[in-house]
Amino acid sequence: MTDDAKPLLIKRYASRRLYNTETSDYVTLEDIARFIRDGREVQIVDLKTGDDLTRQYLLQIIAEHESRGESVLPVDVLTDLVRSYTTSAQSVVPQFLAASFEMLREGQSQLMENFSSFPNPMASMPGFDALQRQQQAFLKSMMAGWPTSGSSGPEEEGDSTAASKDREDLATIKKQLAELQTKLSKL
Repeated sequence: MTDDAKPLLIKRYASRRLYNTETSDYVTLEDIARFIRDGREVQIVDLKTGDDLTRQYLLQIIAEHESRGESVLPVDVLTDLVRSYTTSAQSVVPQFLAASFEMLREGQSQLMENFSSFPNPMASMPGFDALQRQQQAFLKSMMAGWPTSGSSGPEEEGDSTAASKDREDLATIKKQLAELQTKLSKL
């Protein structure tokens, strides 16, 4: 495995200082954000306990960027994420987000290929119709296991309300993704 393929190990000391094990120096959250933007995977561990703190620090980086006005996540999306922690959609949201970002990365890669291959990249760039079809197929496959209004079988009193709320949340997420696609296509 090459150095770029291995995660960059960052150790957090008791003083909360972050230590880059490759360069043997201390780093900041902004340094870590730069490593990630440069395509490097990072892993942040507590030196004393060995606990993996990567998620905690990545969320902190996102929160700092959002608080500085570098908003990437609309309030509606953040609200839906908070709701997903208390609904049965919690198990589906991570998969949905991962698949959506993978499609976005693939679209960006295709755009860059077209940009470098042709004088007019927009003329040869595949439309976002394909991306939208992929998202719809993904949503359809995810929804296959969810109860629908016409499903047979006993339902508890709160189950139909929860399923209805999940469908509403999913519809909201689909709408937000469509809006993001529209914004991306304008770029």
